[in-house]
Amino acid sequence: MSKERLMTVLLAPHVTEKTSLAMQNHNQYTFRVRRDASKTDIRQAVELMFGVKVRGVQVANEPGKARRFGGTTGRTQDWKKAYVSLAEGQTIDYEARVRA
Repeated sequence: MSKERLMTVLLAPHVTEKTSLAMQNHNQYTFRVRRDASKTDIRQAVELMFGVKVRGVQVANEPGKARRFGGTTGRTQDWKKAYVSLAEGQTIDYEARVRA
Protein backbone atom coordinates (compact mmCIF):
# COMPACT_ATOMS: atom_id res chain seq x y z
CA MET A 1 0.00 0.00 0.00
CA SER A 2 1.29 3.49 -0.83
CA LYS A 3 2.42 5.94 1.84
CA GLU A 4 -0.17 8.47 0.67
CA ARG A 5 -2.98 5.98 1.31
CA LEU A 6 -1.51 4.96 4.68
CA MET A 7 -1.42 8.60 5.78
CA THR A 8 -5.22 8.76 5.37
CA VAL A 9 -6.05 5.58 7.33
CA LEU A 10 -5.90 7.14 10.81
CA LEU A 11 -8.51 9.87 11.20
CA ALA A 12 -8.12 10.90 14.86
CA PRO A 13 -7.17 9.56 18.28
CA HIS A 14 -10.23 8.43 20.24
CA VAL A 15 -9.73 9.45 23.87
CA THR A 16 -12.30 8.55 26.53
CA GLU A 17 -12.08 7.35 30.13
CA LYS A 18 -12.05 3.74 28.95
CA THR A 19 -9.30 4.31 26.38
CA SER A 20 -7.24 6.33 28.88
CA LEU A 21 -7.25 3.37 31.26
CA ALA A 22 -6.25 1.05 28.41
CA MET A 23 -3.34 3.39 27.62
CA GLN A 24 -2.09 3.31 31.20
CA ASN A 25 -2.67 -0.36 32.00
CA HIS A 26 -2.20 -2.20 28.70
CA ASN A 27 -0.16 0.15 26.48
CA GLN A 28 -3.11 0.19 24.08
CA TYR A 29 -4.09 3.24 22.00
CA THR A 30 -7.40 3.88 20.25
CA PHE A 31 -7.95 5.60 16.91
CA ARG A 32 -10.85 6.46 14.64
CA VAL A 33 -9.98 4.91 11.28
CA ARG A 34 -11.42 4.75 7.78
CA ARG A 35 -14.27 2.29 7.44
CA ASP A 36 -12.52 0.44 4.59
CA ALA A 37 -9.21 0.03 6.51
CA SER A 38 -8.02 -3.48 7.37
CA LYS A 39 -5.97 -4.52 10.40
CA THR A 40 -2.84 -4.67 8.24
CA ASP A 41 -3.47 -1.15 6.93
CA ILE A 42 -3.92 0.17 10.47
CA ARG A 43 -0.75 -1.55 11.70
CA GLN A 44 1.32 -0.13 8.85
CA ALA A 45 -0.17 3.36 9.28
CA VAL A 46 0.62 3.51 13.01
CA GLU A 47 4.16 2.22 12.47
CA LEU A 48 4.71 4.76 9.68
CA MET A 49 3.23 7.80 11.41
CA PHE A 50 4.51 7.28 14.97
CA GLY A 51 7.65 5.17 14.45
CA VAL A 52 6.62 2.46 16.94
CA LYS A 53 6.36 -1.34 16.85
CA VAL A 54 2.75 -2.59 16.91
CA ARG A 55 2.06 -5.85 18.75
CA GLY A 56 -1.60 -6.25 17.75
CA VAL A 57 -4.68 -4.55 16.32
CA GLN A 58 -8.33 -5.07 17.19
CA VAL A 59 -11.12 -3.30 15.31
CA ALA A 60 -14.72 -2.50 16.18
CA ASN A 61 -17.40 -1.20 13.84
CA GLU A 62 -19.46 1.40 15.70
CA PRO A 63 -23.01 1.93 14.42
CA GLY A 64 -24.33 5.44 13.97
CA LYS A 65 -26.87 6.75 16.44
CA ALA A 66 -30.43 7.84 15.75
CA ARG A 67 -30.69 11.63 16.02
CA ARG A 68 -33.33 14.28 15.43
CA PHE A 69 -32.51 17.07 13.03
CA GLY A 70 -35.28 19.58 13.63
CA GLY A 71 -38.53 17.84 12.78
CA THR A 72 -36.96 14.94 10.92
CA THR A 73 -35.21 11.91 12.30
CA GLY A 74 -31.95 10.62 10.91
CA ARG A 75 -28.80 8.71 11.72
CA THR A 76 -25.19 9.70 12.22
CA GLN A 77 -22.59 7.88 10.15
CA ASP A 78 -21.24 4.48 11.12
CA TRP A 79 -17.52 4.52 11.98
CA LYS A 80 -14.67 2.16 12.75
CA LYS A 81 -12.51 2.17 15.87
CA ALA A 82 -9.10 0.49 16.17
CA TYR A 83 -7.43 -0.61 19.40
CA VAL A 84 -3.67 -0.73 18.77
CA SER A 85 -1.43 -2.57 21.25
CA LEU A 86 2.22 -1.52 21.22
CA ALA A 87 5.30 -3.60 22.01
CA GLU A 88 6.93 -3.29 25.44
CA GLY A 89 8.69 0.02 25.96
CA GLN A 90 6.91 1.75 23.05
CA THR A 91 4.69 4.81 23.58
CA ILE A 92 2.88 7.40 21.50
CA ASP A 93 2.97 11.04 22.62
CA TYR A 94 0.07 12.86 20.95
CA GLU A 95 1.19 16.28 22.19
CA ALA A 96 4.68 15.95 20.71
CA ARG A 97 3.14 15.12 17.31
CA VAL A 98 1.00 18.27 17.44
CA ARG A 99 3.96 20.54 18.28
CA ALA A 100 6.17 19.10 15.53
